Amino acid sequence: MDERTKITLDESEIPRRWYNVIPDLPAPPPPPLHPGTGQPVGPEDLAPLFPMELIRQEVSGDRYLDIPDEVIDVYRLWRPTPLFRARRLEQALGTPARIYYKYEGVSPAGSHKPNTAVPQAFYNAAEGTRRLTTETGAGQWGSALAFACAQYGIDCEVWMVRASYDQKPHRRTLMQTWGATVHASPSPITAAGAKILADHPDSPGSLGIAISEAVEVAAADPATRYALGSVLNHVLLHQTVIGEEALKQFAAAGERPPDLIIGCTGGGSNFAGLFLPFLREKLAGRADPVIRAVEPAACPSFTRGIYAYDFGDTAGFTPLMKMHTLGHDFIPDPVHAGGLRYHGMSPLLSHMYELGLFEAVAKQQRECFAAAVTFAKAEGILPAPEPSHALAAVIEEAKRCSESGEEKVLLTALCGHGHFDMTAYERYLAGEIPDFELPQSRIDAALVGLPTV
Repeated sequence: MDERTKITLDESEIPRRWYNVIPDLPAPPPPPLHPGTGQPVGPEDLAPLFPMELIRQEVSGDRYLDIPDEVIDVYRLWRPTPLFRARRLEQALGTPARIYYKYEGVSPAGSHKPNTAVPQAFYNAAEGTRRLTTETGAGQWGSALAFACAQYGIDCEVWMVRASYDQKPHRRTLMQTWGATVHASPSPITAAGAKILADHPDSPGSLGIAISEAVEVAAADPATRYALGSVLNHVLLHQTVIGEEALKQFAAAGERPPDLIIGCTGGGSNFAGLFLPFLREKLAGRADPVIRAVEPAACPSFTRGIYAYDFGDTAGFTPLMKMHTLGHDFIPDPVHAGGLRYHGMSPLLSHMYELGLFEAVAKQQRECFAAAVTFAKAEGILPAPEPSHALAAVIEEAKRCSESGEEKVLLTALCGHGHFDMTAYERYLAGEIPDFELPQSRIDAALVGLPTV
């Protein structure tokens, strides 16, 4: 087995195709529905928001879709990303497990998000879009789209969840440096935001509210379209470059396929990007990993939400999607893992969860920050709060291996660095980060507003 700590690939090995898991599933996912008619949405329903190529990718039945050369050219700025063997973490934990992490923090925006932001901006530019609107939770997606729009000369307008807008001012500055306009959400400049502020002037915001604002503005202007950083099929598709590279890197290192793959989940894109190519190998009988999603206990859509048709946004502008949801009226508490504060989960991943293709657990915030600090001391990289959830589950499993003596191979996605999250770490180190047990009454109240289908 390879003794390298960092397993790298040449630029010539950047994947040339995205992998679409849908043709390999034992049953197709339920379609999104038009909220007015209750019928499956068609291309004409999505055309005001998305370019036709992304709509085609959203519903494609092809197992692989070619990545345009123009997208590959931008990917070369950071792809392929390194796969690390976390030897120092293994030593610190005294575990016989072999721990690997695919590090996406080397991208210009410091996370996995440019993997989809770049193709989304490219396809929009090719169809003449002049402005893209979007939402962002922690700011990773907003900064990724701002970077991508700068590559193709498109204006970018971002609604940033108020809690993160206040907690992460440097993310906002990064977006503005790349030319984006950034609003705190809820904002008074949209009808959806103004309504929330009228009822709740101190609202911390949510991804659902920010989506409503971005969609409202895009739908009102033919030269403007909307871009989403997670949840939808085409977003998960674009992220599969992560897992495709990891497969090559495991082979290059002479390592057997992982026994356990762990990823954090908010909307599901980085988790899907890592594990879907490995799931293809599992479904074909070439590997047999356990796959585990990790979400925050404060926003537990997999573990405590219900599987039902719901809106993807708070105002009810989006199609109805069958997904694990806490209810589109649910307003998550402003914990620091802003990228995981979404009321729902990717419909595709929700369907796969129902099929039993992976498992899910929830983690409390302090355990996650403790894991992030342990990781940073050993490996030197400060993780974003989002992947700290996955790291907590990795460390938990590694400790089990210490007790059992099992030499399991563990793989996770370190989907971004925490350099813009220092306020969160400052609070944790000062003992000011609370755990939060979400009352069932909060979930029940939000689920009352589920649409009838």
